Amino acid sequence: MKKFALRATFSLCILSAMPAQAGSGYYLVSIYENEGEKTVDFKTWSSFVDNRPTSTAPDLGFSYMPNKTWYTEVYATWFRRGAGSMANSAWTWQNDFLLTRGQYDVDVALHTSLNKNTDSSRGVDFEFGPAMQTGFGRLQINTNLFLERTYRTSPATRMQMKYQWQTKYRYRPELEFGLQGFGELGDWDNWSALAQQSHRAGPMVSGSFKLGNAADNKQAIRYEASYVVGKLNTRHAGVFSMRLQYAF
Repeated sequence: MKKFALRATFSLCILSAMPAQAGSGYYLVSIYENEGEKTVDFKTWSSFVDNRPTSTAPDLGFSYMPNKTWYTEVYATWFRRGAGSMANSAWTWQNDFLLTRGQYDVDVALHTSLNKNTDSSRGVDFEFGPAMQTGFGRLQINTNLFLERTYRTSPATRMQMKYQWQTKYRYRPELEFGLQGFGELGDWDNWSALAQQSHRAGPMVSGSFKLGNAADNKQAIRYEASYVVGKLNTRHAGVFSMRLQYAF
């Protein structure tokens, strides 16, 4: 594959009394083999949990790919529950490393994310794991598995396991559609009972529009949106997520 794209997105869960990080429970983390490319990256998700106020968490970040194998991004997250005010909740530094680039049937990247919550009592979250992609004609399949641990003084936490997947049909650059899924399984070495796990899935759509006609012009607008339903922290929920990127 000349272009390696992993759309993933990810957090462990939404707790009823605290903001959740905007991570791999909500988006597929974007990685492109476009050396020198920079992007302004806007993301937002809203969760609709039974008998709970709606939660919304927008992100704004800047990414850069200094070479063919390393993608890095820094972004800020805000959070609002119900009619409450919007407040900065976290800063995240994401680094992803492409380990293969088309020489095998499955492409593999190492995803890492360091998330600093603005409330010091909630500590620092570190997430890492493999992101895998393959394709059959116009069909693209992503399967990702991540481990995450929160580091804080108390209470003690254990390494958690979560996953994400996507199957999409690349109809044309401006329009791709398919299905996404996200889930949290519990402790990495001792999964929670099925009733305590979280699993969500639903439709997605994405695409890219080039700006200008010059062959060397890297400017483009990329979009992605999805709506998944299932469980968040054992409660039934629907989650809408959207991502817009300006690449240059």
